[in-house]
Amino acid sequence: MSRLKFSILFFLVLFVASESRAEEEKVAELKEEFNEALLLRPLPDRKVLAHFHFHSSAPPTRTYGRHHYLFPKSIYQLVHKFQVREMELSFTQGRWNYERWGGFEPISSSYAKPPGVELWAEFDVPHHQVDDSWKNLTHALSGLFCASINFLEHSTSYSTPQWSFRSFSGKLRYGTLPREAVCTENLTPWLKLLPCRDKAGLSSLMDRPSIYRGYYHSQRLHLKSDEFDTSNMSTGIVLEQTLTVVLQPNTFSEKISQPSWSLSSLFGRKVSGKCSLSHSSNLYVQFEQNLLSKVNELWGKSEASKNEILINESVQNNPLFELSLPPKRVIKEVENLQKEGSILFEFSIDNYDESDPFDLGLKWKLPVVWSCRQAPLRASRFLLGSGNERGAIALSMKSTRSNNIERAGFDEKECWLRVGIFQVVPWYVKVYYHTLEVFLDGELQSTMDNIEKIHVSPSEDKVSPGVMEIVLRLPCSVKTAALTLEFDKGFLHIDEYPPDANQGFDIPSAVVCFGDFLTSMTFDDNSLQNIPILSKLQENTPVISYTEVLLVPLTTPDFSMPYNVITITCTVFALYFGSLLNALRRRAGEEERLLKAKAAKKTGPLTLMLSRLSAKLRGKPWEPPQQSSSTRSSINYKLIVKVALVAGIGVAWHYYFQ
Repeated sequence: MSRLKFSILFFLVLFVASESRAEEEKVAELKEEFNEALLLRPLPDRKVLAHFHFHSSAPPTRTYGRHHYLFPKSIYQLVHKFQVREMELSFTQGRWNYERWGGFEPISSSYAKPPGVELWAEFDVPHHQVDDSWKNLTHALSGLFCASINFLEHSTSYSTPQWSFRSFSGKLRYGTLPREAVCTENLTPWLKLLPCRDKAGLSSLMDRPSIYRGYYHSQRLHLKSDEFDTSNMSTGIVLEQTLTVVLQPNTFSEKISQPSWSLSSLFGRKVSGKCSLSHSSNLYVQFEQNLLSKVNELWGKSEASKNEILINESVQNNPLFELSLPPKRVIKEVENLQKEGSILFEFSIDNYDESDPFDLGLKWKLPVVWSCRQAPLRASRFLLGSGNERGAIALSMKSTRSNNIERAGFDEKECWLRVGIFQVVPWYVKVYYHTLEVFLDGELQSTMDNIEKIHVSPSEDKVSPGVMEIVLRLPCSVKTAALTLEFDKGFLHIDEYPPDANQGFDIPSAVVCFGDFLTSMTFDDNSLQNIPILSKLQENTPVISYTEVLLVPLTTPDFSMPYNVITITCTVFALYFGSLLNALRRRAGEEERLLKAKAAKKTGPLTLMLSRLSAKLRGKPWEPPQQSSSTRSSINYKLIVKVALVAGIGVAWHYYFQ
């Protein structure tokens, strides 16, 4: 019996030791990690796309603890204080050119954002606490990034999407500030979230003048947390920081249509080594699939010739372009029936330092003209009507021939294109949603035949904006499609007008989503999933595009009238009370003495001497000059007139305002 007890106790000790060891190994595996990457891609309009990607992750708090040495503390506190499940914040200057820079690839769908500030967040709190959490979050982000995000706290500035952001919990809030200016005051706090800031690594390339003179600039912060899940599969907090910039190289050649460039010419700096805290630090040069297709047409029209030109390990002998440094490896995207794969050249900056900085250059040898892949429909939005009373919003979509993709098993008549539209309209633009009209190829269609589902939340004056979520069902052969909505322009209180009210009022960009079309990159090597930027590019993302920001002129009052009323009122009151007090406090005896004193002062010694001399010559006694009675009567008359005038003004003022 004692031997049995001893064996049971021995097995229990072994089991506890193995469990503790497994927990120690699990904790050892869960560690913080930081990765940085830069993707460069030549664009057809002689510009260069630079996409910085920084990835930080922190293990769950219950297994790793609350103290971190890589993950930013401010973001960790933000997640736990407001119980944020997922959040995305972007600061954008300029508008992404979908026609020239592409609209059917991962970067344009995931990282091209509308002008100004866009913020959406999903909370892990009860429904009645979501609005309070949103307001507190906007104030915290406003102080953290030196921006006016706190203006999104008002219920008139944010909305509650139902299904446009792949969230059906009802705990997601969305808000935009289209007129928010983006400057270095927003970029500096964003860089402080990085372990090495902008002192080392790829972030050292972020020279402020070089970045802000670009044609497009968007800094983005996206975090995802499952800290509040009770399951053991929690991964902690993942923070993704991206900076997407479109730059114009300074070099120019008349013979070559594409300009040559280098890191020093684009950013004015070189990379003096990796960030010592980063797990990986790589740079990628991408040649997109349409460029490869064009090259395939120019040379050989065969797969072997294309590989010889673009996947040649000896990059200096490439007849199309020349890279100043040899790549670490060449990554080729897998081709499918719908597209040809793009090519990535990978460069590592681990072995570079200040004495030998990294400066990659690209030189074109032959002129190449190509175009980027487009979204199925190119969306644009504009206003109809004139005057300050009413108008209409029109959303136009034109086919780019990218929706004519063959779908197996479907006839052309049975092929449909689903387009999701999410639009937020301020409350002072009173939209009549029953006036919704759909036009296909210029002809008016029945809305019930072309709308698959719709959700409308009408605006409420000074309480909430209007929200429309709609999914259109369009035939694949459609060339043009348009939606129109009529609206009336409201009136604001004088305190609700911004300082630049005559400029107009902004309607935020509409979000157009093509849910049936997914964009991603596919690679054969499964080890590339461990690289955050490549793993992100391999995710299936629906094709999304943003429309223009609309500028609506509203009726504005004459803001100089309050100033005029204030000045004339103050003037009348000053005259009234000044004259009244002067009349009430004046004394006749003191005034006579003052007049005598003034008369005596006016009588000089020469005048007195002459009057005395004349009196002595005439043999009469000399008398000093005295004030005449006419002067006294004039003084009394002026006093009476002033009192009567003040009394008349007071009576007129009283009856006028009654």
